[in-house]
Amino acid sequence: MNEPYKYIFGPVLSGRLGRSLGLDLLGGRICSMNCVYCESGPLATLTLKRAPYVPAAALLDELARWEAARAAKGEARPDVITLGGLGEPTLNSDLPRIIAGVRRIAPGVPVAVLTNASLMTDETVRGELLASDIVLPSLDSLLGSEFAAVNRPHPGLNALDIAEGIRSFRARFAGRVWLEVLLVAGVNDSAENLDALELYCRALAPHRVDVVTLSRPGTEDEAKAVDAATLTRWRERLAATATRSEPAAQATEALAYTAEKRQGLEDGAVSGPRDTAQLRAALLASLTRRPQTAGQLAQALLVPEQSVHMALEGLLAQGEIAARQQDGATYFQARAPRP
Repeated sequence: MNEPYKYIFGPVLSGRLGRSLGLDLLGGRICSMNCVYCESGPLATLTLKRAPYVPAAALLDELARWEAARAAKGEARPDVITLGGLGEPTLNSDLPRIIAGVRRIAPGVPVAVLTNASLMTDETVRGELLASDIVLPSLDSLLGSEFAAVNRPHPGLNALDIAEGIRSFRARFAGRVWLEVLLVAGVNDSAENLDALELYCRALAPHRVDVVTLSRPGTEDEAKAVDAATLTRWRERLAATATRSEPAAQATEALAYTAEKRQGLEDGAVSGPRDTAQLRAALLASLTRRPQTAGQLAQALLVPEQSVHMALEGLLAQGEIAARQQDGATYFQARAPRP
């Protein structure tokens, strides 16, 4: 009855998407890039081969169980259901069936896809992504040397082809395109890259451009965040290329929701996972996909922070997770991806 989820994680609090329920379409560290900043840990398989790595039937069965449990507890629906996980989700050849199934099981909840855009060079993949509501492609550099250094891509990829794939998709897509650029100090923060991306974004006209830097531990310890002045300069120039300003309204609403509902957590009015085993399973599923603090986990799962701390202490003692310090905060992460 309380079988743990293998492919569903969260909800997690996203600065762009709000309270986001994550679906892992790979089930392991399978990707077309091995980015130095990736927060999912060491890569297992670098590939461009599409396959049903997580079959649609298995993933949708879990989502149906999760949705039934959510409805039974009277919890709020997530702001968005996000396809992503431990690798590049468009590598999953069952992507069309998964998007259709999500719409059937959770009608009215927007479907977002987090993608490194590597397979958007493929017309078939671009066509499949048209069924989603929000596509969040990343494009960290248009310069070949920087692209190789920051994204460490499969040999069959190059930045200019990917950029053209995003542009072709944007021309057809009725939903929203939110482009992300992640800066690593001394790697892809050059003036040449900023100039190139500004010209590209003016032609692309995405609905939104997010320029970010490392805020959590990445794959490589030497990957460092850029300074505040650099981040501000990039944001000012690239944000001006968006078709309209789209602040993270979902995130604001989600934070307001959790702040309100957490007032009632202690008396049991609202809660996420209700027993220790369920909470530990939910924490492991979430921490396998991304490092998070205890506070972030408590807000996203609608669980008292004290309960989260106690569960995390148990997982640390069992060696299931590790703790790392960054920017004065303690981030927790599963020690190894779980199949």
